[in-house]
Amino acid sequence: MLDSKVPAGPLAEKWSKHKFNMKLVNPANKRKFTIIVVGTGLAGASAAASLAELGYNVKTFCYQDSPRRAHSIAAQGGINAAKNYQNDGDSVFRLFYDTIKGGDYRAREANVHRLAENSVNIIDQCVAQGVPFAREYGGLLDNRSFGGSQVSRTFYARGQTGQQLLLGAYSALNRQIHKGKVKSYTRHEMLDLVKIDGQARGIITRDMVTGKIEAHEGHAVLLCTGGYGNVFFLSTNAMGCNVTASWRAHKRGAFFANPCYTQIHPTCIPVTGDHQSKLTLMSESLRNDGRVWVPKTKELAEKLRKGELKAADIKEDDRDYFLERKYPSFGNLVPRDVASRNAKEMVDDGRGVGKTGFAVFLDFQDAINRMGEDTVRAKYGNLFDMYHKITDENPYKQPMRIYPAVHYTMGGVWVDYNLMTTVPGLYCLGEANFSDHGANRLGASALMQGLSDGYFVIPYTVGDYLANLGSFAPVDKNHPAFEETRKDVENHINKLLALRGTKTVDDIHKELGHIMWEYCGMARTAEGLTKAKGLIQDLKKEFWTNANVLGENEEMNMSLEKAGRVADFIELGELMVDDALNRSESCGGHFRLESQTEEGEAKRNDEEFAYVAAWEFKGEGQPEVLHKEELVFENVKLTQRSYK
Repeated sequence: MLDSKVPAGPLAEKWSKHKFNMKLVNPANKRKFTIIVVGTGLAGASAAASLAELGYNVKTFCYQDSPRRAHSIAAQGGINAAKNYQNDGDSVFRLFYDTIKGGDYRAREANVHRLAENSVNIIDQCVAQGVPFAREYGGLLDNRSFGGSQVSRTFYARGQTGQQLLLGAYSALNRQIHKGKVKSYTRHEMLDLVKIDGQARGIITRDMVTGKIEAHEGHAVLLCTGGYGNVFFLSTNAMGCNVTASWRAHKRGAFFANPCYTQIHPTCIPVTGDHQSKLTLMSESLRNDGRVWVPKTKELAEKLRKGELKAADIKEDDRDYFLERKYPSFGNLVPRDVASRNAKEMVDDGRGVGKTGFAVFLDFQDAINRMGEDTVRAKYGNLFDMYHKITDENPYKQPMRIYPAVHYTMGGVWVDYNLMTTVPGLYCLGEANFSDHGANRLGASALMQGLSDGYFVIPYTVGDYLANLGSFAPVDKNHPAFEETRKDVENHINKLLALRGTKTVDDIHKELGHIMWEYCGMARTAEGLTKAKGLIQDLKKEFWTNANVLGENEEMNMSLEKAGRVADFIELGELMVDDALNRSESCGGHFRLESQTEEGEAKRNDEEFAYVAAWEFKGEGQPEVLHKEELVFENVKLTQRSYK
């Protein structure tokens, strides 16, 4: 049984007592330690800046040309915090409860409560950094509501919240780079983890400009590399987002938890053809004022699809505001998994809109009539402009067309309460770990977790680990483990470069994405998952026999980069299918058609599956071994989730 290292005592006191009980590193001794941070999004940048500020020597690595290009910049809608400025009943406990419930009771209580506690400090931290949160007329910070909540707790900066938060963390990081406490390595990709005596002591990277394979040593390694949604090929993730750092660490002993928990975001611009390489997210904040609907009849929907009618021609009585109808308490602000499944249900019923039929409407006419176009423009203008540029449709004059798409991954590297993986000295922060969202993430909670982990958790927990090492000696960079791991990386690269088949890596990635979306997407069955496993195994064989990887290592080689990432995605895809097959229940973003209520909602099986599924890599071609962390709920009652 996995040890989560959750401290004893009342829920509200666990974190504060744990902080006191952890060992500290003397300020003069912090200068003797080096910490490696892989990834420079909100989790990585905030962690690196905080640790350097404390006095540690930090090395940061990102594959982008600048740390500020991390994918956190694309987050739009906001960040949650239990400030209760609206005086509408919010509290730390309510944020904790909403997050546990939103995750369909598959998250660790202690981690979620700590997240809710830290949320209050995050806003103060970001305001101090100059983040331009929206403010009311009197100067107070403004809030809006988001899915899965009946209170307004989401702080925002128009539709650019992620960008502004990252600029704040990036500024703090740059300050430490200027002071010489952080050494920044851009255009470097982590390709393996170095272990000495079972502990993480460094990484192997590839300089993406020159192809040079480099070894970097450190007393601890932090993985802050984001999610793995691009396993589906089409997702809202940036095209560079990948699983390689996490997956290579997994192969070195870090357990991978709940990989089948994938979030399908309901508010995305629909697929229009094979030409697309990614999908575009429209912020969940739009569901505050936008109303989701489809025609009540297939006939009207068909006329819309053929262009015989426009949305404005559909009378009010002929519109089905299906989320408002089915979930009167939450309406259009039900959690993402619920909204996505309902949109799919409408499309499957033949009532989808747009030329393809794979869309529903998100209509702002009522909001414009109520508040005026200028007010709507002030709240959502940049999002409306983005939609207009992509679709050539004016959302002020006609409804947006939206459809679910892969967005966030709740699974990831398993970590204990201290954010340490099953490899001592290896930590995992932000979306890359599994810890805080259960089977479904509430909107505006990703930014909250990344900053909580980076600013307020890891400075304490990594300090405790370093204080217990018993030595201040630098890591021996001449240790044979570095050379052995470097050779492993070179052999893997040479194996990829030897591929001279007839299929492009992109073609294989698209095939993988199709398999994953079809059989391990919004709805899953035992039969479909079993079929998917065979198809992925066949695809893996095809990759290693018929892929075409161009160029050499000693150059900028995007073909090689892509090949390495797709090889890892294929292996991850098989594990996702295994995990989904093992979990023969429905919960949150994992929906098994065999396990649903009479009303079509996710039906959990708490007696058998109230656990975290953590998978251990046992060698190439060997089945992974399942380890369970039982989830104990002492502060919330396990109930059938309802948003009616």
